Amino acid sequence: MNSEVNILTSNTFEMLPKLDCGACGYKSCSDFAFAVDNKDAEIKRCIHVKAVEKKQTDHAVCHGCSAETLGVKLGWKDSLKRDFDFILDVFEGEPGPKETILPYNPTLVKELNVKKGDVMIGRPMGMSCGCPITHCGVVSDVDARNGVINWNVTGPLRPRNEGFVDIGYYVSQAYEGIIKESKEEIKLGCRYWFLPRRCMLQWRHSGLVNAVTKLRDGSFKVRIEGLLIG
Repeated sequence: MNSEVNILTSNTFEMLPKLDCGACGYKSCSDFAFAVDNKDAEIKRCIHVKAVEKKQTDHAVCHGCSAETLGVKLGWKDSLKRDFDFILDVFEGEPGPKETILPYNPTLVKELNVKKGDVMIGRPMGMSCGCPITHCGVVSDVDARNGVINWNVTGPLRPRNEGFVDIGYYVSQAYEGIIKESKEEIKLGCRYWFLPRRCMLQWRHSGLVNAVTKLRDGSFKVRIEGLLIG
């Protein structure tokens, strides 16, 4: 029986915030709930669970307990109560957000022989104040000539278990993803505040939409460059 079936009756899943932030090391809250229910993980791995329990005690509605979209539930504000315009979600079937990065020392791409499928860690600098969290992920594409790497950012569980390539400090050049929830009209060439769906800190980012395609279901496939945090 898979996690999609078990979440229908999982008390663990009901305790979780449904943010799919990846802080627990799993790509989604449903996967984490499945692991906890099968005693492969402990509920304390979720950094949000105490806050959710308090909300439930206060009889407040937790994320995922109503038909509202996540943006509406959050009041279109990040964890520091700052406004944002849309939520950037991941592509279906991918393990996490798609990010284009440039290491501070691009020659490391050749020296470390970074290749597709490598598990990698690094810390982003240069995005305004920079992100204080070390990022972990899986490499999806490499341009060794220019030192540019595309990867899917995931939680820390896989690097801990399998080992990793440490790329050191890097600059985040772009995000790609799907916009399913927005309070503003999405236009090419406009800069927005957005919330990455699985950001561990749930901080807003800023970026320029320089490629956008409207999909049949009404969502938007976008590439966002010129990134800032905060």
